[in-house]
Amino acid sequence: MYFIKSKTIVSIALIINTISVCAQLLPVSGNGLTPARSTNLVRKFLTPTRIVWISDSSGVFVKNVDALLQSGTGQAILNKDKAFTLRSTTTDFPAIILDFGKEIQGGLEIVTSINNDKKMGRVRIRFGESVSETMSNVGEKGATNDHALRDFIVELPWLGRLEVGNSGFRFVNIQLIDPNVKLEIKEVSAIFSYRDIPYLGSFRCNDERLNKIWMTGAYTVHLNMQDYLWDGIKRDRLVWVGDLHPEVMTVNTVFGYNEVVPKSLDLIRDLTPLPEWMNGLSSYSMWWIIIHKDWYKYHGNLDYLKEQKNYLFALLKLFSTKIEDSGKEKLEKGRFLDWPSSENIPAIHAGLQSLMVLTFQAGAELSEVLEDQSMSDLCNSALLKLKKYIPEANNSKQAAALLALSGLVPAEKANEEILAKDRVHKMSTFYGYYMLSARAQAGDYQGAIDNIREYWGSMLDLGATTFWEDFDIEWMKNANRIDEPIAKGKIDIHSSYGGYCYVGFRHSFCHGWASGPTSWLSENVLGVKIVKPGCKVIKIEPHLGDLLWVEGTFPTPFGVIKIRHDKMPDGHIKSKIKAPHGVEVLN
Repeated sequence: MYFIKSKTIVSIALIINTISVCAQLLPVSGNGLTPARSTNLVRKFLTPTRIVWISDSSGVFVKNVDALLQSGTGQAILNKDKAFTLRSTTTDFPAIILDFGKEIQGGLEIVTSINNDKKMGRVRIRFGESVSETMSNVGEKGATNDHALRDFIVELPWLGRLEVGNSGFRFVNIQLIDPNVKLEIKEVSAIFSYRDIPYLGSFRCNDERLNKIWMTGAYTVHLNMQDYLWDGIKRDRLVWVGDLHPEVMTVNTVFGYNEVVPKSLDLIRDLTPLPEWMNGLSSYSMWWIIIHKDWYKYHGNLDYLKEQKNYLFALLKLFSTKIEDSGKEKLEKGRFLDWPSSENIPAIHAGLQSLMVLTFQAGAELSEVLEDQSMSDLCNSALLKLKKYIPEANNSKQAAALLALSGLVPAEKANEEILAKDRVHKMSTFYGYYMLSARAQAGDYQGAIDNIREYWGSMLDLGATTFWEDFDIEWMKNANRIDEPIAKGKIDIHSSYGGYCYVGFRHSFCHGWASGPTSWLSENVLGVKIVKPGCKVIKIEPHLGDLLWVEGTFPTPFGVIKIRHDKMPDGHIKSKIKAPHGVEVLN
């Protein structure tokens, strides 16, 4: 017994020593304590919910399709059960399109059957955010492998398991491409990669359309909360800091604090030495400052804000040199608001003028928090100068919204003359949040609620489970749903529309900047306004419009606030509010 114990001790010591040596070979961060790279993502395996389409309905080339709708184990087995089968000839190359029920970020797992020959045929895999995208070819109508491979050929193992792909998709087309081959597949699962975090914020009212819109916006941003906060999960898997602002407001509303936000803000800061602009766009460097103001307002992390001080103040000084004596902004390059407004030069100028005001307002606020009087004076001086010059919106809803939010133009005037006209025509997914916010500032809450129902709701009507990079209400005319093959006489909305960098199938159908209604509904209908940083004081001021009731939760650093509002027969609102200790509620 003694000998056995000693041998065991020696073996354990050897194992521990081996682990220690291996650990020394791992890359380490600057502090030498932790691995240089880690992830907070988890994986979940999803079974197809529906067979959308098969290339052959005769039962000759495609068999046992229902086998793919059974939950799998991920394990190849020796049993010779009936499996999903594809059989090719020299002229027939069968295919099937699967629906996983909702858009996800991730890949695909394929498990093969024992019934295959060891020399099996190859398959072509095409991921799609729409059914029609899975039937496209790269280079055709904007279809692309940019940012993430979504169209490729793989060889499958005999009696084994293969994981492939890393993209944003809901649908998958699997096609046998070698001639005269029979291929059996035991199971196909989607590999869903995401942050396993709770939805602390919530929103429910008597209008299910608004409820679904709120949740769809939340889910859209959740998918983009990968190792960094992305713009899109198929294309634009990048940190575009201006586009982050609507996403960050959704994170604040739904998830509360999450490290993906400061991680992304710090990445873009460290990649942009001054006097360069973030992402090459002056407006995006302004959005970086505005985001920091809002992030501090919601979370009150002074230590993190202090880490930004040197770069923040240097950036504010740089912007202070971009103002003419007349008060007019003179930003030389990188002049951009969003894509739909990019050809309206006067509107871009009006928007940049407004963003300069919003930037120095944020700078003045943060300077006071950081107790730097000289920087506060610089910001207030810049504001006095900027407010002397008021440009025209040139009939742009983007420019009108920013002019209103900056205070350069009364919100009521911007709403009456531009924002409230033509319903949701000339709205945009990115700037929709600011259009809604400006309408709220004008007191037109009902108009904003109607916009949400029509504009974002129309995407849902077309089968969307996430919100898109761009959308025009005109696209609704004779449009085919994105979750069905294109019917004769119908318009393929994915291949037919989109502009600029997102023509046709390159168009992203999961873009976090389109999530504006989620935070807007919580801010304005549920009525949560932050009065003091870190949510120490919150004002609850609901605006139900035509709704009868609304309830929900809102995350704070102290815990979740629970809220319920009911409209009484005489029109007044009865509220029930339960706030955690540490949060003062004004209502």
